Amino acid sequence: MALMFQNSLTRQKEAFTPIVPGKVGLYTCGPTVYNFAHIGNFRAYVFEDLLKRTLCFCGYDVHHVMNLTDVDDKTIRDSKAEGTPLRDFTQRYKDAFFEDVDTLMIDRADVYPAATDHVAEMIEIVQTLCDKGNAYQANDGSVYFSIETFPSYGQLVRIDQENLRPGTRVKLDEYEKDAVADFALWKAYDEGDGDVAWDSPWGKGRPGWHIECSAMSMKYLGETFDIHCGGVDNMFPHHEDEIAQSEAANGCKFVNYWLHNAHLVVEGKKMSKSLGNFYTLRDLFERGFSGREIRWVLLNTHYRQLLNFSFDACENARAALQRLDDFVVRLKEAALLADAGEARMAERLEAAEAGFRGGLEDDLNISVAVAALFDFVRDTNKGLDDGSIGGATAQKALDLLSCFDSVLAVLSIGKGDDVPADVLAMVEDRQAARKARDFARADALRDELAALGWVIEDTAQGARVKRG
Repeated sequence: MALMFQNSLTRQKEAFTPIVPGKVGLYTCGPTVYNFAHIGNFRAYVFEDLLKRTLCFCGYDVHHVMNLTDVDDKTIRDSKAEGTPLRDFTQRYKDAFFEDVDTLMIDRADVYPAATDHVAEMIEIVQTLCDKGNAYQANDGSVYFSIETFPSYGQLVRIDQENLRPGTRVKLDEYEKDAVADFALWKAYDEGDGDVAWDSPWGKGRPGWHIECSAMSMKYLGETFDIHCGGVDNMFPHHEDEIAQSEAANGCKFVNYWLHNAHLVVEGKKMSKSLGNFYTLRDLFERGFSGREIRWVLLNTHYRQLLNFSFDACENARAALQRLDDFVVRLKEAALLADAGEARMAERLEAAEAGFRGGLEDDLNISVAVAALFDFVRDTNKGLDDGSIGGATAQKALDLLSCFDSVLAVLSIGKGDDVPADVLAMVEDRQAARKARDFARADALRDELAALGWVIEDTAQGARVKRG
């Protein structure tokens, strides 16, 4: 089956064909670093990680660029209110973002260009648009893109051209969804910007938000590239404006495939601070949930469907991951035994791989992929129960599971290297304490291990330690 994506630009599911065979240029809209990213943001970032990992799983070499918006209305407003220089203010939230990315096992992009490091490239594009007659400087000193000079404006979100209002202008980075108007490419300096400004042919000022992504994607991926992603809330005005300014400047198609994820709600309601249901990862950690549990929740709803985040879903994720952890432990133990050549194992491995791959290739249908995974777990557990799977057959199952986890990124399947040496030493101390009938010390060691996130199970074959 060919890799298929629902292209937001055409509203159709299309076979994916990269510009350069075997290689993919991927641009994903990154965070505006004025605060900690929340779980709604990470719904998009986990979807984009699934996309990237699926492309790699299918054999593509992916060059991934994610921007960091470190200058816009919000970053300037909040850094000024705090009395902290913009660069220092945004660096705090850049650092926090990367901590969260690693916690959620999101594969890092190849390049994280920051807007403030690419202002020269933005000025160059604005000048090109002015030279071509697609942009003009208004009386307030700002430079605007003229949407009436770009007849295909609205192609992404299907705006009715007759409803356009040429001549009206919007200077804000973000504005009402129905405010179809000329948008700011370069904003003339005003007192509210403090010391945030750059020199330009149009006077001192700063770039508009939309021009940032055009400049940075063009620099690192070229004038036309394969895939651009983001949330549905970015389709208009941000992505629509990106298309207009990029295609007007370059005279060629900007992006071949647009993929957008749906919103996240919490317990069926829009996430907001006023409702008390606004969560960052740190808030969820305080409630006892781990990064991989949160990742599992964010991963397991198709990216184009509304994701209802709930604490019940987090508990269910914990149970599902525990089942997978137990399966990994059983396979590792069975791999150490003598070979047991169960006749149906090759068929089972092939069916699981085909089901998992087939789901992913069908527009990232994660439900189908995960169903194939758990069918494999169920059927293989039966073979482990009756002793018909062992040695090489168990190792093949582990290898396939590791292949699946290159996409899911929620398991630890290393051959014996996933339990730290100090944890193993504590397990041995506990076993020695039990043998010496020092049950108080044995219990204390068990509790200490639990506090570190490890659980001991006493089996007929001895103590087994696994993540809690």
